[in-house]
Amino acid sequence: MTAPATDAHAGGGRRRFVAPLREDVDAASFRHPLFGEYGDLLDLAAAARWPEIEALNARMPASGPHFARQDAALLTDGLHYEERIARGRIATRPENWHDLFNAMVWMRYPALKHALNQQQCRHIARMGTSERSPAQQALTQFDESGVIVQVSDPSLLDLWDRHDWKALFHANAERWHDGGVAVVAVVGHALMEQSLVPGRLLVGKCLVVRGDPAVAVARVAASIAAGGILVAPSEMRPLPLAGIPGWHAGQGEAFYAQEGYFRPLREGRVYPPPL
Repeated sequence: MTAPATDAHAGGGRRRFVAPLREDVDAASFRHPLFGEYGDLLDLAAAARWPEIEALNARMPASGPHFARQDAALLTDGLHYEERIARGRIATRPENWHDLFNAMVWMRYPALKHALNQQQCRHIARMGTSERSPAQQALTQFDESGVIVQVSDPSLLDLWDRHDWKALFHANAERWHDGGVAVVAVVGHALMEQSLVPGRLLVGKCLVVRGDPAVAVARVAASIAAGGILVAPSEMRPLPLAGIPGWHAGQGEAFYAQEGYFRPLREGRVYPPPL
């Protein structure tokens, strides 16, 4: 979605995030595990110059929506952003990190993005554009900051549900490498944009799946399309991404003791079972 990016840092209030200039971004930023599923698309982000809209469309399937330069002429159609996508045009601002990463997610996970758009359009048709339902808020949050995580070990899910961050990340660091728990896909393009600032402490909004990680994204997409998930923001588990072993420098007991980032469980908060 093309609303201004907001700060996903765990501490403080939400405020507008201003991305760094392209020439100020070190290409090494894109070697971070957060971009692990986008290897063949990272030239779009790491090259010295911004890709043209035509170059983005060349990476998209022939059928389905395509990127259109967001300018005054495009916006004269009076359509909501999501309605325009349903008609085949993804409004995209040139030379804009937020929209470039959104384009890359469309390229990598088109079925997931189609499902999010489909549900947004259903709610717009029912409610109009002046109000937003809890489901629309959930869909937007996942679109901007979503992460899909596969958990094989139920004991790790229990630690996560209790916000026992030190045990989840530090005491069980090896489980993040042996398949006990793993990030399958980062689909939130705002997270990607904000990661361009070195050392930033980001929080993902997570959907958890059990079973084969190879089909995890497809299962999430199908569940969204069916309207079975993302009916309220409270369905998503927060995940302090800097806590994942190997995702941030200086990880240790003192690091995981920062309650401003590794927040305790709020009283009464209960998460749904995984997919």
